[in-house]
Amino acid sequence: MSSDCELVQIVDRALAEATRRCGSWLVCRAGCTQCCHGPFEISQLDSQRLRQGLAELERDEPGRANAVRERARHAAQLTNFGDDDPCPVLDLETGICDLYASRPITCRCFGPPVLCDSGTVGVCELCFDGASDEEIAKCLVDFDPEGLESVLIDELERATGVRGPTTVALSLAS
Repeated sequence: MSSDCELVQIVDRALAEATRRCGSWLVCRAGCTQCCHGPFEISQLDSQRLRQGLAELERDEPGRANAVRERARHAAQLTNFGDDDPCPVLDLETGICDLYASRPITCRCFGPPVLCDSGTVGVCELCFDGASDEEIAKCLVDFDPEGLESVLIDELERATGVRGPTTVALSLAS
């Protein structure tokens, strides 16, 4: 049976290949937090991974883990989480994700051009500035060609009874 660890490895390999193909068009770097603001949904699988990452951080760096938990509690209480509100795992002082190794698939895939469910090509607004449609298309990447993520999400949701999308804040606030 496949696991979340295998999914992460598949996605990370695809990201490495996308980074190679995109070259200088891909401007994503540590400290760039453009995609770390605003509301976005994550899966129950992402939520589970984040909670495991927070538990590991708690063992290794309890102070940082507590800061993440407090930011998550604050964000979970916001009634109108806006486009300018930072993700609760983003350390605003460093511009680094405190749970980077456990980040959601959405976060892993942001930057390179990807085919969205709507059929459009999504790309970070900071990347591919001035690129033609053809140049963008050459860099298009499928992060999950076998559809493993949806299989794992279905398995987890059946096993836990917890269904549907959630947020980073709601995943980590308790």
